[in-house]
Formats: sequence, structure tokens, C-alpha cells
Amino acid sequence: MSVTYYFISDLHIGGDEALGVCDFEAELIRFLDEIANEKKDIELIIIGDAFGLWELTNIHGIDKFNAIINQFPNIFNAFYRAGEKIKITLLPGNHDYELACYPDFVKALKKYNIWLEQKPAITRSIANRRLWIEHGSQYDEANRSPSFGDPYALPVGYFITSNMVGKAGRLSGRGHYNWLKDIQSVYPTEMIPDWIMSNYFYHEMSPLLRWLAMPFLLLSGLTLFVLAGAFLEYFNITGTNIFLDNRFFNSLGMVGSLFQMILMINAVVLLMALALSIPLGFIIRDLKRTLIRFGIELDPAQLTGEKEDSYIHAAGKVFTENQDIVAFIYGHTHKPSLQQIDDRLVINTGTWLKRFERTPPRFGILPSIYVPVFCLNYFRVYAEDTDIIIDYCKIDKSPEIELTLIQHLMVSRKRSPIDSAIAQKTVIHADEADIT
Repeated sequence: MSVTYYFISDLHIGGDEALGVCDFEAELIRFLDEIANEKKDIELIIIGDAFGLWELTNIHGIDKFNAIINQFPNIFNAFYRAGEKIKITLLPGNHDYELACYPDFVKALKKYNIWLEQKPAITRSIANRRLWIEHGSQYDEANRSPSFGDPYALPVGYFITSNMVGKAGRLSGRGHYNWLKDIQSVYPTEMIPDWIMSNYFYHEMSPLLRWLAMPFLLLSGLTLFVLAGAFLEYFNITGTNIFLDNRFFNSLGMVGSLFQMILMINAVVLLMALALSIPLGFIIRDLKRTLIRFGIELDPAQLTGEKEDSYIHAAGKVFTENQDIVAFIYGHTHKPSLQQIDDRLVINTGTWLKRFERTPPRFGILPSIYVPVFCLNYFRVYAEDTDIIIDYCKIDKSPEIELTLIQHLMVSRKRSPIDSAIAQKTVIHADEADIT
């Protein structure tokens, strides 16, 4: 009987204080129980970052693993039960890089029927071909270990995570809303400053200040419209006298006067911003060019594209050097995908962490709204005769209501799924050497 492979990654279980919560605990336990009860020869491969060892900053070594067991005993009991019936293989990622460095972790995980492979990459056979499997952090300059397995060969990402994400977990409870714990769900990480500003405005700002600012921010678009209309009327371009005539506002009494005052203040601010925008535009453009020369990109779309391109390049190299490899499977970037290179596939297993969709408000110049979503996904790979089948599966989960009333009113409900481009079933045909 051929093996059916299940792939998941980037669970990021555990961490300091507020990070010691697993939003998908019930779903993960149910998933483990279900695949363990299938009447098949099954191997579950967790492709790195199963645990948040970098996020545990006050303890070291095997004590980190014991702390996570104490945080989530039900999850480890589920691993133990499932591991009695199926094989569970774990690869180290970057956030649990210590797993690659010490033999104690091999013994500790084996007690829960989890087989730790202390390697950057492994392969698995299927239909006389092979799957290439690795976490993917070795292609990320900020998170690549220069000497895999060396406990002292820590990338810069370790210091950023332990100091920023770990501290966020310790401080999250101080906020009006426990939002800092979700910092590791912001992707790409370069969007974190914008995410912090959004949470400050919608959650941490004094309600009085927020409501005082709201009329000006919401009416900024209308202010531009009125300014444009007044400009056209002043130079007799339209032949109307709607915007320069105050009779309409005067007829509304105190409300009209208040409305006029808001528009006037907005107009002054916008005109000042316009006057400053030209010199600031030149400075910002020059700053962006300078950052790009140093390899720093600020455009989220460009950042995501460049990171994904590095994995396509890595997969192409693996395919060239190994003609029997039919799929390059990785995680790390938290973005599920399935791409084709000729007659082979590049698969990103995504993450079970909460994700955020950066959404602009419907109108006004309010900060962006980060809408929480879950994409609990897994890939199932198996053979049918000489064909290889790749099933993309999802577990439904809705996030708790986290948006404020203002955010609910301002956010658009029409959003595309994170994984909208992934087919539910993909077939690699051996004889025709093509994919459907």
C-alpha cells in the first residue's frame, strides 16, 4: 500500500505570556484524531515552526519544550494518540531552530510519537518519484542559519523575534484590547508599523480624541470635492454658484455652521499638506531609492513577490539537480500557494496562525483596517497508479469578533480568500508528463 502524505506547517504553538494561547487548538486536535482513524498508511509531515521556541525568552534548552507541553497538554496528548496509528514527522523551522541543535529534543518528542528529523530538507518517495520537503527559512537572509544545526549560528531574525515578538507577548495584556500578541500574524513583517498605528487609533487612542478627530478624517474626501467645486466656480469655469454660496449651510443653523467649520479646517490642513507634498515627495522618492540600494523594500506587494521568487528559484535548482523530484514543498512565508514549473509543482503549506487582511476604509483618511481571518489548510499527496494526486483541503474557522464598531462600519465586506488561486485537486500525470 502506498503512503498518503499530509503536510502542514507554521503552527507557532507556544510563547511568552499572551502568546501561550492556541486559537486553533480544538481544530488541530480534531484534525489529528480524524487522520489517525483513516484506514490508510499515513505520514503527517509538519514542515517547521511547529513551536514558538524563539518566543520563549526567559527559559532555555529543553525547558522551552517542557513549558510548551505544560501550556498545551491536550495538543500533545492528541499527538501521542495519533502517533500510535500514523507516522508523525517534524522538521525544524527557524522559530523552533533549537530542535535541530540538541539530541534532547529528539528524545522528548519521541515520547509523544513525533519523529524529529534534524535536517534542513528531506525527501519522500511516491509513485517512483520523490517529493522535496523543507521549511524554507534557509532561503530567507534574515532567518537563514549559516551552519544548520549549530546552536550558536543564529540568524538576525532570532534577535528580532525574541526581542520584539516575545516582548509583545509579555506586554499585550496592558492594552485596552489584547492585540499585541498577534504581531507574528502580520505578514510581511514590514507592515508592522502600519498595523501598530491602526491598532493605536482603533483600540488604544483616547475615545474623546478619536471622536473629535473622526469628523475631520471622514469628511476629508468631501472637503476635496468642495474645494474643487469652489475652485471651478471662482474662475467661472462651471457657471454655477453652489459651492461659493453659503445660503444652504446657513439654512441648517448651528449644524450648518459646525459643518462649515469642519470643512474649513480640513481645507486649511489639506492645502498645507498639498504645499508640503511636493518637496516631501522628492525626499520620499529619494529615500525609497536609497533603501532599495541597501536591499530594503517597503512596498508590501513587492516584498511578497520577491520572497516568493526566491523559492521559485530554489525549486528550479532542486529540479535541475534531481530529475525525479516532482514537487518542492515548503512553508515559512505563511502564504499558501501552488505554482507550476513545467511538469512539476512548488507548494507552500501556509500557516494555521491567524492572518490579517489589510483593508482600506470605505471613505475618509482613517488608518487601514486589519481584518482577522483563518486559513487552516493542509495538502494531501498520494498516488493513484502512476499519477500523483495533490488535494488542497481547508478546515473552516471564523475568527472571534475583534473589530470595533467604527471598523465594522468602515470595512468593505467584499474580500478575496487568501488562497483563491489554489485548485482543490491537482494531478501530475506520469505518462503525459503534464499537470491538470
